[in-house]
Amino acid sequence: QVQLAQSGGGLVQAGGSLTLSCAASGNIGRIYAMGWFRQAPGKQREFIAETTSSGARNYADSVKGRFTISRTNAVFTYLRMANLTLEDTAIYYCAARLRLATYDFWGQGTQVTVSS
Repeated sequence: QVQLAQSGGGLVQAGGSLTLSCAASGNIGRIYAMGWFRQAPGKQREFIAETTSSGARNYADSVKGRFTISRTNAVFTYLRMANLTLEDTAIYYCAARLRLATYDFWGQGTQVTVSS
């Protein structure tokens, strides 16, 4: 089992930046990839970014060039968000998956609100 605890988030003006953090605990040695997702009001949860143990990083087109995912060690994963727009307002979730598995472990979610 893997447990994920998120921190960061809050209110930011359009054009600003924000960094979200995710701390993993438990059987972290088995984590193959860490990802970030978000869910805006009235919309389905969507993939934002992913980083794998091999160093690969993938981003959704909507955030490419503005958001950066990083995993500094086995515990901490970050999502740095820059040039935020109103459309980035959502609840953000970090998630972990094991090799050849889906994202089965989720953080508690954190609200990001972008104001004009």
